[in-house]
Amino acid sequence: MIAENIFAGLVALLHFYFLYLEMFLWTKPQGLKIFRNTPQKAEDSKILAANQGLYNGFLAAGLVCSIVHPDNYFAFQIRVFFYVCVIIAGIYGALTANKKIFFVQALPAILGLILSLTLG
Repeated sequence: MIAENIFAGLVALLHFYFLYLEMFLWTKPQGLKIFRNTPQKAEDSKILAANQGLYNGFLAAGLVCSIVHPDNYFAFQIRVFFYVCVIIAGIYGALTANKKIFFVQALPAILGLILSLTLG
């Protein structure tokens, strides 16, 4: 259970970082560099990016719930559900926006899901 919680925590931290990037740094120099945006393109899309960041926060919050929930069986179900959500979001992002999203978002969740299914 400890290894599963640590991995879920790492994936959650990744998604809290995505939230921060998309909601607060989108139009800042660091966000422009990471997302390879021009200032104008970033300004035009900042509300969409903030919305996307919020969804990443929900994914992270779900994984945190799976770590802190006192019922191990229900925590496992929560974790599997949110890993699957992250995987789907990562695959969709890779197909529609940038192939790197698969490796940054979906792959860690796939590894976490395999770990949870193996040890859970």
